[in-house]
Amino acid sequence: MADTPDARFEALAAEFLDGLCRRRPDWASALGRHEYDAELPDHSAGGLAAESAWLAGQAEEFADLDRAALSVPNRVDAAILANEAARIRFQIDDLREDEWNPAEANPGVPLYTLLARDYAPAAQRLTAFAGRLEQVPSTLSGNRALLAGKALSRIHVELAIGQFEGTAELIGGELDAAVAAAREAGAEGLSEARAAIDAVRPAALAALREHIAWLKERLAAGDAGLEEFRDPRIGAELFARKLSLSLDAEADAAEILARAEADLDRVSGEIVEAAADYDGVAVPADPAERSALVRRVLDRLAESHPDNDSILAYGRQALLKQFAFVREHDLVTVYSDPYEVAAMPEVHRGVAVAYCDPPGPLESADVQTILAISPTPRDWTPERVDSFFREYNLHMVHNLMVHEAMPGHLLQLQHSRRYQAPTPVRAALWSGSFVEGWAVYAEELMARHAYPGDGDPRAVRMQQLKMQLRMIINAVLDGRIHCHGMTEAEAMALMTDRGFQEDGEAAGKWRRALLSSSQLSTYYVGYVEVSDLVRDVRAEHPQWSQRQVHDAVLAHGSPAARYLRELIA
Repeated sequence: MADTPDARFEALAAEFLDGLCRRRPDWASALGRHEYDAELPDHSAGGLAAESAWLAGQAEEFADLDRAALSVPNRVDAAILANEAARIRFQIDDLREDEWNPAEANPGVPLYTLLARDYAPAAQRLTAFAGRLEQVPSTLSGNRALLAGKALSRIHVELAIGQFEGTAELIGGELDAAVAAAREAGAEGLSEARAAIDAVRPAALAALREHIAWLKERLAAGDAGLEEFRDPRIGAELFARKLSLSLDAEADAAEILARAEADLDRVSGEIVEAAADYDGVAVPADPAERSALVRRVLDRLAESHPDNDSILAYGRQALLKQFAFVREHDLVTVYSDPYEVAAMPEVHRGVAVAYCDPPGPLESADVQTILAISPTPRDWTPERVDSFFREYNLHMVHNLMVHEAMPGHLLQLQHSRRYQAPTPVRAALWSGSFVEGWAVYAEELMARHAYPGDGDPRAVRMQQLKMQLRMIINAVLDGRIHCHGMTEAEAMALMTDRGFQEDGEAAGKWRRALLSSSQLSTYYVGYVEVSDLVRDVRAEHPQWSQRQVHDAVLAHGSPAARYLRELIA
């Protein structure tokens, strides 16, 4: 290989990704790198310290790069790679979430990944499962040593207990069901794989029970005042740094909050106008009457809603309509890659309502995208279940599937997989703000083109505006809770009054804001950046059709929007 700046960077990028995959084998499996499928990440104090030291050495090498001498794609990837190294070091050394959030060490997701996709023969995946299962006792023992004597976050302990119990169910009945299904399908080599699992499963289950009991003891001790809980709010300084590194955005935390609060006023006016149009009345002048009008229309729309038995089927039907609509209006190039709509597994529940789980960006096997929707938790009261499905009524499900699938995440990530860069950096380290920003932009795009849902585009438009209010409020909550001490009562009032959210949705969002600092800003920041980018590309290329504009925005993988201007040019 020639000794050029590009060649040196490409070698360094490959070395960095290989090293990160070795240290984070769960992440490697999700990417589609399967050489570490039998390993679990090391969340012990020693493992975290070693990873931080390795990242520091990598950062020194990145600093020596002559970025100006690189090609444009490599220059973008170098910036992405350096930001990721800084982000992980910040997480380990400064935020130190592994020391107060026990959910970080849950082995459930790394185990579930091996069952969820048919990227390799069942026996191979189950053998890797046994390898990870064998490491569960030592992993959990190391995590308890890390957490001992530390002040934990109460809400994160509660989340961890529920998710660890989900992991116990996964390696019990769900694993047996997966093995039975593989046997019924005629998979070979199952006897050896099953024997390997049976040899280590009892110890893994015992370790999980021990860990859950230990977490429950810590929870009870905190509730009894025998030890202190830490505030899950991370504070203004850490939040600002986490937001900058997580989103790789040009705006800072203060700018984002200020623009969000201004947009909240703008969209509040738009939803009043949309409600007046739906109801066939004039826009009221009195603020209380304006709010009452919106609430009345939303309450009427909420009367038509699914339940736990019908929401998956309805989501599938909505998606088929969206495929047809996007093609008919030539909004963006549509592909026919495989997908399925499925119930969200227990191990993933507790934070988000739905997600799009695509094949790993480096996955070579032909596997489908999973669109998961979460039924209500089993311990919810009937009243809370009803509140949930009033929020996720039939019109909202249409908007939700636009976001998660067509032309949102499902389609955008299909475009992203087709981009071939000189290095796999951009595929492996995609931008969550761009991915979520496109999905929110897709909601607005469909509503602007009068997507009818079940027949009335005004109903979908009302739900899209309600979701836009929610997205903006998410960013406001994120900043105000973690930086300015917003209380639960203030947050609930903002969501239910200004955002017209059902109590159940608002309660879940308050919990999510405490659990996932900076994540709730992802949607708003990404939406603003994608919308601004699309506007500017249209102005620069007035001869392009909307499909050409959108294809250009999606043609470079999933980098933060700040890099796309240079790439499109």
